[in-house]
Amino acid sequence: MKEQLSYLIELQKLDLIVGKIIFKKSELPDKIAQMDEEFATSAKSVEESKKKFEELNKLQGEKEDKLRKGIDILKKTKDRLLEVKTNKEYQAMLKEIEIIENKNSEIEDEIISGLDQIDNMKAEVKVKEKDFETHRSQYEKEKEKIEKEISQLDHDLHDAEKKIDSLRKKIHDELLKRYETIKGRRNGVAVSSVWKEVCSGCHMNIPPQMYNELQTSSDLLTCPNCNRIIYWQSQGENNG
Repeated sequence: MKEQLSYLIELQKLDLIVGKIIFKKSELPDKIAQMDEEFATSAKSVEESKKKFEELNKLQGEKEDKLRKGIDILKKTKDRLLEVKTNKEYQAMLKEIEIIENKNSEIEDEIISGLDQIDNMKAEVKVKEKDFETHRSQYEKEKEKIEKEISQLDHDLHDAEKKIDSLRKKIHDELLKRYETIKGRRNGVAVSSVWKEVCSGCHMNIPPQMYNELQTSSDLLTCPNCNRIIYWQSQGENNG
């Protein structure tokens, strides 16, 4: 029976390992998804800044073209001034020239202001691109690290499951059934160590007589409090 108990102890350890691996594996894809979302948001921010920069340049070009046309109109209007014959026409032409000059002046002010906006936007794009490249490098390294971790977990899980299959074949059917029943009722832990009369499964004291029997008997005993299969383990060993 001691041999069967040793199998159960090992099986419990492996089942707990598998549980931890499965839990870890369930977390990592969510972490990658969050990283992907953050990276996409960062990339979108850079693209939006670039688009805004392009729009400012386009608008600036349109204003410069508009100013060129305004200067051309002003020149032609001044040329026409030489052709007027009456004072009334002359005054009207002067008024028209003034309006064109004022309009051109406004466009020039907008162009100058636009240059500042373009310079500021260009600097912003440069900073965002630099930050994005840093983010990209960190993102790719971290994602690769997590993908390797998932691959290692897959390997560890396969290895542990092979050991479990091999171990389960060595345990008597009735004992294995008992183990599975307790495990299902006790949060996945069917076998617990006992030290100084305390069950590590429920952290309750067992009777002194049972504790003594646990250290000397080869029979399988169960905790009177949580009904887990228990075994004595000296302080120098790891609890199961």
